[in-house]
Amino acid sequence: MNHQSDLACRPGCGACCIAPSIRSPIPGMPEGKPAGVPCAQLLPDQRCAIFGRPERPAFCAGLRPAADMCGASRGEALAWLARLEADTAPASGAAAC
Repeated sequence: MNHQSDLACRPGCGACCIAPSIRSPIPGMPEGKPAGVPCAQLLPDQRCAIFGRPERPAFCAGLRPAADMCGASRGEALAWLARLEADTAPASGAAAC
C-alpha cells in the first residue's frame, strides 16, 4: 500500500470523513464516530471544518490521500475505506478457537 503521496484531496469527496470509524472525540461527537456515518465536522462541500486545527483528531491528521486509497472516484474511495474498516474491525465477541 502506498500511504505516502503528493496527492491532494479530491474536491467534493469526503470519503475519509464518512467511511472509517474514529474512536477519539471530535467536536460535536464526543464519543467519536462510527464507520459509515458522516463526521459532524464535514461541511456541505465535503471539506473538514476543523482541518489544520488542534481539535482535529490525530487519526484524521495522519490520514493522507494516496492513489490506492482514493482510487479514481469518490465511490472507489468510499469502498476502499469501508473494506479497510471491515478488515481491521475488532472481532464481535466471538470466542477464538
